[in-house]
Amino acid sequence: MKKMTISFLKLSVKLIAAVAFLAPGGRLALAGGEATPLAIVDFNYNDTSGEPADQAAVHRTRLSAFMQAMRGDLTGNGKFALVSLACGPEPCSITQTPSSEILEKARQAGARLLVFGGIHKMSTLIQWAKVQAFDLQTGKLVFDRLLTFRGDTDDAWRRAEAFVAAQMAALELND
Repeated sequence: MKKMTISFLKLSVKLIAAVAFLAPGGRLALAGGEATPLAIVDFNYNDTSGEPADQAAVHRTRLSAFMQAMRGDLTGNGKFALVSLACGPEPCSITQTPSSEILEKARQAGARLLVFGGIHKMSTLIQWAKVQAFDLQTGKLVFDRLLTFRGDTDDAWRRAEAFVAAQMAALELND
């Protein structure tokens, strides 16, 4: 495993532990058909492919489009309602913002689910995406996917986002 993947996994474990420790005992009773409040932490990106060209600007643009599409896809069918997180410094990120602050901001915003993740480009052709969602009421991990996608093109990123959004849309929560 590359250093970024290990670092991301360590940060994920810290956030999981914080959620489990700080989760309230009660459950949110959502009326039938009511959208589940969802907070999404901006994903991190790391490129360890070693390619000679500096692609940082292209990757920032693709990651921004990925996040925007995911927010739109997850709220588009009415199953989820996006709530905004206001972290300092912006953007909210598991590498820039303490886990306890992210959890508190998500709760203050009224989120039931907290989604975060990251993308790691390990070679010219292979990227990894790690996406997790926590039920803030139960402190349980309810979505955990590690997927690979081939290519570093707009189309490859769109396909990866669409897959993640479809998987998340299938998520069923116990009210």
